Amino acid sequence: MTRAVLPAAVVGEVGLSTSADRIRLLRIAIVTDAWHPQPNGVVRVLSSLCERLEAAGHTLFVVAPDSFRTIPCPTYSEIPLAIGAGPGVARQLDAFRPEAVHIATEGPLGWAARRHCLRRGWPFTTAYHTKFPQYLHARTRLPLAWLYGVVRRFHAPSSAVMVPSHSVFEELTHWGFSNLRQWSHGVDTQIFRPQGKTAFDFPRPIYLFVGRVTIDKNIPAFLDLPLDGTKVVVGSGPQRDALMRHYPAAKFVIAYGDAQLSSYFSAADVLVFPSLTDTFGLVMLEALASGVPVAAFPVAGPRDVLSRVSPGCPVGVLDEDLASAAIRARPLSPADCRAYAERFSWDHVVTQFLDYLAPVPL
Repeated sequence: MTRAVLPAAVVGEVGLSTSADRIRLLRIAIVTDAWHPQPNGVVRVLSSLCERLEAAGHTLFVVAPDSFRTIPCPTYSEIPLAIGAGPGVARQLDAFRPEAVHIATEGPLGWAARRHCLRRGWPFTTAYHTKFPQYLHARTRLPLAWLYGVVRRFHAPSSAVMVPSHSVFEELTHWGFSNLRQWSHGVDTQIFRPQGKTAFDFPRPIYLFVGRVTIDKNIPAFLDLPLDGTKVVVGSGPQRDALMRHYPAAKFVIAYGDAQLSSYFSAADVLVFPSLTDTFGLVMLEALASGVPVAAFPVAGPRDVLSRVSPGCPVGVLDEDLASAAIRARPLSPADCRAYAERFSWDHVVTQFLDYLAPVPL
Protein backbone atom coordinates (compact mmCIF):
# COMPACT_ATOMS: atom_id res chain seq x y z
CA MET A 1 0.00 0.00 0.00
CA THR A 2 1.32 3.41 -0.93
CA ARG A 3 1.39 6.41 1.34
CA ALA A 4 -1.15 8.39 -0.65
CA VAL A 5 -3.26 7.00 -3.45
CA LEU A 6 -5.50 8.82 -5.90
CA PRO A 7 -7.11 6.04 -7.97
CA ALA A 8 -7.41 6.60 -11.70
CA ALA A 9 -11.00 5.40 -11.68
CA VAL A 10 -13.64 5.89 -9.05
CA VAL A 11 -15.30 2.59 -8.20
CA GLY A 12 -17.84 4.06 -5.82
CA GLU A 13 -18.48 7.12 -3.73
CA VAL A 14 -19.13 6.94 -0.02
CA GLY A 15 -18.86 9.97 2.24
CA LEU A 16 -19.48 11.10 5.78
CA SER A 17 -23.22 10.63 5.56
CA THR A 18 -25.75 8.59 3.62
CA SER A 19 -27.67 11.71 2.64
CA ALA A 20 -27.34 12.56 -1.04
CA ASP A 21 -25.94 16.06 -0.50
CA ARG A 22 -23.06 14.77 1.63
CA ILE A 23 -21.82 11.93 -0.58
CA ARG A 24 -18.30 12.73 -1.74
CA LEU A 25 -14.81 11.34 -1.85
CA LEU A 26 -12.46 12.17 1.00
CA ARG A 27 -8.80 12.69 1.76
CA ILE A 28 -8.36 10.49 4.83
CA ALA A 29 -5.25 10.34 7.01
CA ILE A 30 -4.85 7.20 9.10
CA VAL A 31 -2.21 7.29 11.83
CA THR A 32 -1.09 3.93 13.20
CA ASP A 33 1.79 2.55 15.24
CA ALA A 34 0.86 -0.93 13.96
CA TRP A 35 1.66 -1.46 10.29
CA HIS A 36 3.43 -3.81 7.91
CA PRO A 37 5.42 -5.99 8.35
CA GLN A 38 3.94 -6.52 11.83
CA PRO A 39 1.84 -9.71 11.80
CA ASN A 40 -1.18 -8.91 13.95
CA GLY A 41 -4.91 -8.39 13.82
CA VAL A 42 -4.76 -4.59 13.96
CA VAL A 43 -2.61 -4.49 10.83
CA ARG A 44 -4.97 -6.91 9.09
CA VAL A 45 -8.02 -4.80 9.92
CA LEU A 46 -6.38 -1.53 8.87
CA SER A 47 -4.95 -3.01 5.65
CA SER A 48 -8.35 -4.36 4.61
CA LEU A 49 -10.02 -1.07 5.50
CA CYS A 50 -7.50 0.96 3.47
CA GLU A 51 -7.76 -1.32 0.44
CA ARG A 52 -11.53 -0.95 0.36
CA LEU A 53 -11.48 2.80 0.93
CA GLU A 54 -9.03 3.20 -1.95
CA ALA A 55 -11.13 0.96 -4.17
CA ALA A 56 -14.09 3.26 -3.47
CA GLY A 57 -12.07 6.24 -4.70
CA HIS A 58 -11.00 7.85 -1.42
CA THR A 59 -7.46 9.21 -1.12
CA LEU A 60 -5.57 7.55 1.75
CA PHE A 61 -2.42 8.62 3.56
CA VAL A 62 -1.03 6.26 6.19
CA VAL A 63 1.32 7.67 8.84
CA ALA A 64 3.23 4.60 10.07
CA PRO A 65 6.50 3.77 11.87
CA ASP A 66 8.46 3.04 8.69
CA SER A 67 8.71 6.80 8.00
CA PHE A 68 10.53 7.48 11.27
CA ARG A 69 13.45 6.44 13.39
CA THR A 70 12.34 3.56 15.60
CA ILE A 71 13.46 1.46 18.53
CA PRO A 72 12.25 -2.06 19.42
CA CYS A 73 9.34 -2.14 21.83
CA PRO A 74 10.52 -3.34 25.27
CA THR A 75 9.55 -7.02 25.79
CA TYR A 76 8.27 -7.22 22.17
CA SER A 77 11.15 -6.45 19.82
CA GLU A 78 9.14 -7.22 16.65
CA ILE A 79 7.14 -4.02 17.17
CA PRO A 80 9.03 -0.82 16.23
CA LEU A 81 8.23 2.32 18.19
CA ALA A 82 8.78 5.69 16.52
CA ILE A 83 10.87 8.14 18.52
CA GLY A 84 11.01 11.92 18.15
CA ALA A 85 8.27 11.70 15.54
CA GLY A 86 6.20 14.72 16.57
CA PRO A 87 7.56 17.24 14.02
CA GLY A 88 7.52 14.64 11.24
CA VAL A 89 3.92 13.65 11.94
CA ALA A 90 2.91 17.33 11.88
CA ARG A 91 4.69 17.91 8.57
CA GLN A 92 3.14 14.84 6.94
CA LEU A 93 -0.37 15.70 8.05
CA ASP A 94 -0.07 19.36 7.02
CA ALA A 95 1.33 18.40 3.61
CA PHE A 96 -1.47 15.90 3.01
CA ARG A 97 -4.24 18.38 3.95
CA PRO A 98 -6.67 15.75 5.26
CA GLU A 99 -10.43 16.11 5.23
CA ALA A 100 -10.64 13.53 8.02
CA VAL A 101 -8.09 12.11 10.48
CA HIS A 102 -8.35 8.71 12.13
CA ILE A 103 -5.87 7.75 14.87
CA ALA A 104 -5.85 3.97 15.09
CA THR A 105 -3.44 3.31 17.97
CA GLU A 106 -2.37 4.79 21.29
CA GLY A 107 1.39 4.58 20.58
CA PRO A 108 3.95 7.33 19.95
CA LEU A 109 2.56 8.20 16.51
CA GLY A 110 -0.97 8.25 17.87
CA TRP A 111 -0.03 10.67 20.65
CA ALA A 112 1.89 12.87 18.19
CA ALA A 113 -1.08 13.03 15.81
CA ARG A 114 -3.43 13.73 18.71
CA ARG A 115 -1.31 16.71 19.81
CA HIS A 116 -1.13 18.10 16.28
CA CYS A 117 -4.88 17.78 15.70
CA LEU A 118 -5.64 19.54 18.97
CA ARG A 119 -3.15 22.27 18.11
CA ARG A 120 -4.74 22.75 14.69
CA GLY A 121 -8.28 22.55 15.99
CA TRP A 122 -8.94 19.51 13.81
CA PRO A 123 -11.52 16.97 14.99
CA PHE A 124 -10.41 13.37 14.75
CA THR A 125 -11.59 9.84 15.46
CA THR A 126 -9.79 7.05 17.29
CA ALA A 127 -10.09 3.28 17.67
CA TYR A 128 -9.64 0.90 20.58
CA HIS A 129 -8.19 -2.26 19.03
CA THR A 130 -6.12 -3.70 21.87
CA LYS A 131 -6.56 -3.97 25.62
CA PHE A 132 -3.25 -2.28 26.36
CA PRO A 133 -4.18 -1.71 30.03
CA GLN A 134 -4.66 -5.47 30.48
CA TYR A 135 -1.47 -6.29 28.58
CA LEU A 136 0.65 -3.78 30.48
CA HIS A 137 -0.88 -4.86 33.79
CA ALA A 138 0.11 -8.46 33.05
CA ARG A 139 3.68 -7.38 32.23
CA THR A 140 4.26 -4.73 34.89
CA ARG A 141 1.54 -5.20 37.57
CA LEU A 142 0.82 -1.47 37.41
CA PRO A 143 -2.71 -0.70 38.68
CA LEU A 144 -5.41 -1.22 36.05
CA ALA A 145 -7.22 1.94 37.13
CA TRP A 146 -4.11 4.02 36.42
CA LEU A 147 -3.50 2.33 33.04
CA TYR A 148 -7.11 2.77 31.95
CA GLY A 149 -6.89 6.38 33.05
CA VAL A 150 -3.98 7.03 30.67
CA VAL A 151 -5.79 5.39 27.75
CA ARG A 152 -9.03 7.22 28.61
CA ARG A 153 -7.13 10.53 28.51
CA PHE A 154 -5.80 9.65 25.06
CA HIS A 155 -9.29 9.04 23.66
CA ALA A 156 -11.12 11.82 25.53
CA PRO A 157 -10.93 14.47 22.73
CA SER A 158 -11.95 11.97 20.03
CA SER A 159 -15.16 12.69 18.14
CA ALA A 160 -15.83 8.95 18.00
CA VAL A 161 -13.96 6.12 19.73
CA MET A 162 -14.53 3.07 17.51
CA VAL A 163 -14.70 -0.20 19.45
CA PRO A 164 -15.03 -3.66 17.89
CA SER A 165 -17.82 -5.16 19.99
CA HIS A 166 -20.63 -4.57 22.43
CA SER A 167 -18.64 -6.13 25.27
CA VAL A 168 -15.76 -3.70 24.77
CA PHE A 169 -18.30 -0.86 24.57
CA GLU A 170 -19.67 -1.85 27.98
CA GLU A 171 -16.21 -2.35 29.49
CA LEU A 172 -14.96 1.07 28.41
CA THR A 173 -18.19 2.69 29.57
CA HIS A 174 -17.48 1.17 32.99
CA TRP A 175 -14.02 2.78 32.92
CA GLY A 176 -15.48 6.21 32.14
CA PHE A 177 -14.84 6.48 28.38
CA SER A 178 -17.18 8.65 26.30
CA ASN A 179 -18.07 9.09 22.61
CA LEU A 180 -17.94 5.32 22.05
CA ARG A 181 -19.19 3.88 18.75
CA GLN A 182 -19.47 0.18 17.99
CA TRP A 183 -17.51 -0.72 14.85
CA SER A 184 -17.48 -4.39 13.94
CA HIS A 185 -14.69 -6.06 11.97
CA GLY A 186 -15.01 -7.99 8.73
CA VAL A 187 -13.31 -10.98 7.14
CA ASP A 188 -12.05 -11.42 3.58
CA THR A 189 -13.88 -14.55 2.50
CA GLN A 190 -12.02 -14.67 -0.82
CA ILE A 191 -8.67 -15.07 0.90
CA PHE A 192 -9.90 -17.21 3.78
CA ARG A 193 -11.84 -20.14 2.37
CA PRO A 194 -11.93 -23.96 2.60
CA GLN A 195 -8.92 -25.40 0.74
CA GLY A 196 -8.62 -28.96 2.02
CA LYS A 197 -6.48 -30.40 4.78
CA THR A 198 -3.13 -30.95 3.05
CA ALA A 199 -1.08 -28.03 4.43
CA PHE A 200 -0.21 -29.97 7.61
CA ASP A 201 1.16 -33.51 7.67
CA PHE A 202 0.66 -34.03 11.40
CA PRO A 203 -1.37 -36.64 13.32
CA ARG A 204 -5.01 -35.65 13.54
CA PRO A 205 -7.06 -34.09 14.91
CA ILE A 206 -5.18 -30.81 14.50
CA TYR A 207 -5.94 -28.09 17.05
CA LEU A 208 -4.73 -24.70 15.87
CA PHE A 209 -3.75 -21.43 17.53
CA VAL A 210 -3.10 -18.40 15.31
CA GLY A 211 -1.89 -15.06 16.61
CA ARG A 212 0.86 -13.13 18.33
CA VAL A 213 2.84 -15.35 20.69
CA THR A 214 2.63 -13.03 23.68
CA ILE A 215 1.67 -13.34 27.31
CA ASP A 216 -1.76 -11.76 26.84
CA LYS A 217 -2.83 -14.52 24.43
CA ASN A 218 -2.83 -17.13 27.23
CA ILE A 219 -1.27 -19.75 24.94
CA PRO A 220 -0.17 -22.15 27.73
CA ALA A 221 -3.87 -22.68 28.49
CA PHE A 222 -4.10 -24.17 24.98
CA LEU A 223 -0.83 -26.11 25.03
CA ASP A 224 -1.61 -27.67 28.42
CA LEU A 225 -4.90 -29.19 27.21
CA PRO A 226 -5.12 -33.01 27.38
CA LEU A 227 -5.99 -33.54 23.69
CA ASP A 228 -5.12 -36.30 21.27
CA GLY A 229 -3.64 -35.41 17.89
CA THR A 230 -1.45 -32.33 17.33
CA LYS A 231 -1.40 -28.81 18.69
CA VAL A 232 -0.10 -26.24 16.19
CA VAL A 233 0.88 -22.64 17.01
CA VAL A 234 1.06 -20.28 14.03
CA GLY A 235 2.66 -16.94 14.81
CA SER A 236 5.66 -15.08 16.16
CA GLY A 237 6.31 -13.08 19.28
CA PRO A 238 8.44 -12.76 22.40
CA GLN A 239 7.12 -15.93 24.08
CA ARG A 240 7.73 -18.22 21.10
CA ASP A 241 11.20 -19.54 21.98
CA ALA A 242 10.27 -20.22 25.60
CA LEU A 243 7.08 -22.03 24.60
CA MET A 244 8.93 -24.12 22.02
CA ARG A 245 11.33 -25.29 24.73
CA HIS A 246 8.57 -25.96 27.25
CA TYR A 247 6.21 -27.74 24.81
CA PRO A 248 8.40 -29.86 22.50
CA ALA A 249 5.43 -31.95 21.31
CA ALA A 250 3.64 -28.92 19.86
CA LYS A 251 4.36 -27.67 16.35
CA PHE A 252 5.38 -24.04 15.91
CA VAL A 253 5.20 -22.59 12.41
CA ILE A 254 5.29 -19.19 10.74
CA ALA A 255 2.90 -18.13 7.97
CA TYR A 256 4.55 -16.16 5.19
CA GLY A 257 1.72 -14.22 3.59
CA ASP A 258 -2.04 -14.55 3.51
CA ALA A 259 -2.09 -17.46 1.07
CA GLN A 260 -0.04 -19.67 3.38
CA LEU A 261 -1.95 -18.51 6.45
CA SER A 262 -5.24 -19.31 4.73
CA SER A 263 -4.02 -22.83 3.91
CA TYR A 264 -3.05 -23.35 7.56
CA PHE A 265 -6.49 -22.31 8.77
CA SER A 266 -8.15 -24.66 6.30
CA ALA A 267 -5.93 -27.60 7.28
CA ALA A 268 -6.96 -27.47 10.95
CA ASP A 269 -9.83 -29.34 12.57
CA VAL A 270 -10.52 -26.78 15.32
CA LEU A 271 -9.25 -23.28 16.06
CA VAL A 272 -8.61 -22.97 19.79
CA PHE A 273 -8.78 -19.38 21.02
CA PRO A 274 -7.49 -19.26 24.62
CA SER A 275 -7.27 -15.49 25.06
CA LEU A 276 -9.20 -13.92 27.90
CA THR A 277 -8.53 -10.29 26.96
CA ASP A 278 -8.91 -9.82 23.17
CA THR A 279 -11.23 -7.03 22.11
CA PHE A 280 -12.57 -9.09 19.20
CA GLY A 281 -10.44 -11.91 17.81
CA LEU A 282 -10.35 -11.61 14.01
CA VAL A 283 -8.68 -15.02 13.71
CA MET A 284 -11.94 -16.64 14.78
CA LEU A 285 -13.70 -15.17 11.74
CA GLU A 286 -10.80 -16.21 9.49
CA ALA A 287 -11.04 -19.78 10.78
CA LEU A 288 -14.82 -19.87 10.32
CA ALA A 289 -14.46 -18.54 6.77
CA SER A 290 -12.06 -21.44 6.18
CA GLY A 291 -14.71 -23.92 7.36
CA VAL A 292 -13.07 -24.52 10.75
CA PRO A 293 -15.06 -24.36 14.01
CA VAL A 294 -13.91 -22.44 17.10
CA ALA A 295 -13.33 -23.46 20.71
CA ALA A 296 -12.87 -20.71 23.29
CA PHE A 297 -13.54 -19.60 26.81
CA PRO A 298 -16.94 -17.91 27.37
CA VAL A 299 -15.48 -14.40 27.56
CA ALA A 300 -16.13 -11.11 25.78
CA GLY A 301 -14.25 -11.54 22.47
CA PRO A 302 -15.52 -15.02 21.56
CA ARG A 303 -19.04 -14.23 22.77
CA ASP A 304 -19.14 -11.17 20.52
CA VAL A 305 -17.82 -13.00 17.46
CA LEU A 306 -20.29 -15.86 17.87
CA SER A 307 -23.25 -13.70 18.92
CA ARG A 308 -25.03 -14.03 15.55
CA VAL A 309 -25.29 -17.84 15.71
CA SER A 310 -28.80 -19.16 15.26
CA PRO A 311 -30.07 -21.80 17.70
CA GLY A 312 -29.42 -25.30 16.39
CA CYS A 313 -26.67 -24.12 14.03
CA PRO A 314 -23.52 -23.81 16.16
CA VAL A 315 -20.14 -22.95 14.65
CA GLY A 316 -18.16 -22.97 17.88
CA VAL A 317 -18.22 -24.05 21.51
CA LEU A 318 -17.59 -21.76 24.48
CA ASP A 319 -16.77 -23.49 27.76
CA GLU A 320 -14.65 -22.90 30.86
CA ASP A 321 -13.37 -26.43 30.16
CA LEU A 322 -11.42 -25.55 27.01
CA ALA A 323 -10.49 -29.18 26.25
CA SER A 324 -14.18 -30.14 26.29
CA ALA A 325 -14.96 -27.19 24.03
CA ALA A 326 -12.29 -28.27 21.53
CA ILE A 327 -13.53 -31.88 21.43
CA ARG A 328 -17.18 -30.84 21.05
CA ALA A 329 -16.33 -28.32 18.32
CA ARG A 330 -14.66 -30.90 16.05
CA PRO A 331 -17.82 -32.39 14.48
CA LEU A 332 -19.47 -29.02 13.75
CA SER A 333 -20.38 -28.37 10.13
CA PRO A 334 -17.68 -26.71 7.96
CA ALA A 335 -20.45 -25.43 5.66
CA ASP A 336 -22.22 -23.76 8.60
CA CYS A 337 -18.93 -22.16 9.70
CA ARG A 338 -18.36 -20.74 6.23
CA ALA A 339 -21.93 -19.44 5.91
CA TYR A 340 -21.67 -17.76 9.30
CA ALA A 341 -18.45 -15.93 8.43
CA GLU A 342 -20.03 -14.58 5.26
CA ARG A 343 -22.37 -12.47 7.42
CA PHE A 344 -19.46 -10.22 8.44
CA SER A 345 -19.45 -7.95 5.42
CA TRP A 346 -16.56 -5.53 4.84
CA ASP A 347 -19.00 -3.24 3.03
CA HIS A 348 -20.79 -2.69 6.34
CA VAL A 349 -17.49 -2.14 8.16
CA VAL A 350 -16.38 0.53 5.67
CA THR A 351 -19.76 2.29 5.73
CA GLN A 352 -19.69 2.48 9.53
CA PHE A 353 -16.14 3.83 9.49
CA LEU A 354 -17.04 6.59 7.03
CA ASP A 355 -20.17 7.52 8.96
CA TYR A 356 -18.14 7.99 12.15
CA LEU A 357 -15.43 10.20 10.63
CA ALA A 358 -15.36 13.86 11.67
CA PRO A 359 -14.76 16.37 8.84
CA VAL A 360 -11.76 18.66 9.21
CA PRO A 361 -12.77 22.30 8.56
CA LEU A 362 -11.34 23.48 5.24
